[in-house]
Amino acid sequence: MSSTLIVNARLVNEGREFDGDLRFGDGHIEAIGSGLAARPGETVIDANGRRLLPGMIDDQVHFREPGMEYKADMATESAAAVAGGLTSFMDMPNTRPPTLDSAALEDKYRRAAGRVWGNYGFYHGASNDNLEAIRALDPKAAPGIKVFMGASTGNMLVDDPATLDAIFRDTPVPIITHCEDTPMIDATFAEYRAKYGDDIPVECHPDIRSREACIKSTRLAIDLARRHGTRLHVLHISTADELALFEKGPLVRADGSRKQITAETCVHFLHFARPDYARLGNLIKCNPAIKDVSDRDAILRALAEDVLDVLATDHAPHTLEEKNKPYVDAPSGLPLVQYALNLALEKVHDGLLTTAQVVQKFAHAPAQLFDVERRGFLREGYAADLVLVEDAPLTVRREDVLSKCGWSPFEGMTFRSRIASTWVNGVLAWDGDKLVGSPQGQRLTFDR
Repeated sequence: MSSTLIVNARLVNEGREFDGDLRFGDGHIEAIGSGLAARPGETVIDANGRRLLPGMIDDQVHFREPGMEYKADMATESAAAVAGGLTSFMDMPNTRPPTLDSAALEDKYRRAAGRVWGNYGFYHGASNDNLEAIRALDPKAAPGIKVFMGASTGNMLVDDPATLDAIFRDTPVPIITHCEDTPMIDATFAEYRAKYGDDIPVECHPDIRSREACIKSTRLAIDLARRHGTRLHVLHISTADELALFEKGPLVRADGSRKQITAETCVHFLHFARPDYARLGNLIKCNPAIKDVSDRDAILRALAEDVLDVLATDHAPHTLEEKNKPYVDAPSGLPLVQYALNLALEKVHDGLLTTAQVVQKFAHAPAQLFDVERRGFLREGYAADLVLVEDAPLTVRREDVLSKCGWSPFEGMTFRSRIASTWVNGVLAWDGDKLVGSPQGQRLTFDR
């Protein structure tokens, strides 16, 4: 493989923005510097001052395979991801069948090989009856154990207290949690159904999937983690109230130690709020629910202030036919990977985040949190997962959506930045307008 030299770039890495050049070849970054001279036969790309970022690592996606390929699969959704500058992903276990043992886990890795545009890791799931499988998990086989402490599909709601305690005590890898208290949600839903029948307005979703349900479940997860010394990562924080439960400060401290308990939010919680239900309805129905403007603003501040450690998508596509059903039947989740980085960069244009903060939360932190080997940074010797960003307008059109579901909640919105190029393992995957070549994704490896 011949090498490529990107010159005149604005590199963004490890809290800094600086002008420089970057060479990569054989799948990894060879050199970072200033005034790097081109080699004979080398491909030279003039970035012309555009920002060069490490590829984003999305630690929370639902690519629906196996079992729900009619709405999404690993190939289509990873294509959408690389078009959006997301070069690695970690996929959730609530598939059909669910990923509850090593055989199901390895089946997903087999499915991904040769078909997936980005690098891939798959979570092992937890249930009330697979504790022995969790105990036997090879720590290098999965980024973590996913525990649904709120409503989920199939056999993946862990609501037995003894089992939950044992999972936190015995897990060989970090635990990631979906925190909503199911009994509280069920009781509130019954009240709304008694009032409205099957015609519950979607605007009631943040009241049914209430902040109280989130807080109660998050407190329980944190208490279990503290009791057992478990590395815990709480997903998709959606309320201002939960923020007080987490430690403020960098994920990796000056002495090299890491936070034991971390939290993330998702791009849609930075953008949408309760008033948007009137316009978008079930298209933004998700769990946990998008809540109030005050929650959105507090979450954005917490991300900037290092209370929240990670930014992700929780990409969870459904067909428009499914989303157009009445509220009680419409599934929760929305497609996000293709425009997630664009949306995060909008907050940079608004002066609410810096590009370095976006890179920290969306690339560095997931790599650090899950011990991902040689990805997530612009460092010599690291994988050449790269994103070139151009400050030029991009209007979202339905015909440009690459996710199999074929729609986006951002249709008609014009972003002020666009993804000019994405490289995965040193191979161009997205040229700013279309996918290029063939899938080059590799299995993520974990330094444990």
